[in-house]
Amino acid sequence: MKLEGKVGVITGSADGIGKATALRFAKEGAKVVVSDVNEKLGQKVVEQIKESGGEAIFVKTDVTVFEEMEALVEAAVETFGSIDIMFNNAGIGMNKPFLDHGPEDYHKVVNVNQHGVYYGMLAAARKMKELGSKGVIINNASVFGFVGTLGIAGYQAAKGAVVMLTKHGALELAPFGIRVVGVGPAAVNTNIVEGYRQAGLLEYMKKQQMGRELIEPEEIASVVTFLASDEARVMNGSVVMADDGFASFKSDIRP
Repeated sequence: MKLEGKVGVITGSADGIGKATALRFAKEGAKVVVSDVNEKLGQKVVEQIKESGGEAIFVKTDVTVFEEMEALVEAAVETFGSIDIMFNNAGIGMNKPFLDHGPEDYHKVVNVNQHGVYYGMLAAARKMKELGSKGVIINNASVFGFVGTLGIAGYQAAKGAVVMLTKHGALELAPFGIRVVGVGPAAVNTNIVEGYRQAGLLEYMKKQQMGRELIEPEEIASVVTFLASDEARVMNGSVVMADDGFASFKSDIRP
């Protein structure tokens, strides 16, 4: 029960990494605030947690609207009395060649993947400071915030910004006892890789990781759970790579 007595808020938790993390948080004793734009799937996650004996609520939230992120944090405090963990997980992907990747595509991705993280950090940090909570803010960065690849200009720009927001947030919030860390997945078996699947690039993506398979959402959830726990107290300002070696090697042909 690594998170017993803690209150965790997770954006984009109706599916994928967010859902897996919500279920894992609840299993580890946390009270969970499930948040997503997809209310139907989000409510199902809440029901699953409750059926397993956990506590959870759903708050429909558009992460690109700061006032909605503030309301999300307020709902957590009003329902459970505190906020100890904020996992800024919500994200979208778009695969287009750079010359076809117009400003509207760029801003759509950046608004969710970068601005949504910033809004979540700000809303959570302000409330944690107000409550005197020695909390932790976890940002879902990506291996693509560190290395270049084809077709995802907006995604890479946003994730690179998330890496730096994590470092900056950790520095400014340390005096209040608030940690800020990131997790850096590579190709995870979620809807966000659908573009690669449709483009026939999924097998190529698998070969870019040392295990030559997609990472499962539950594997990332395990890393996030550790980062959220008191066991990770000395981890601050860094992005933990959960990329199955993606950033450590590059070879299309391996024995």
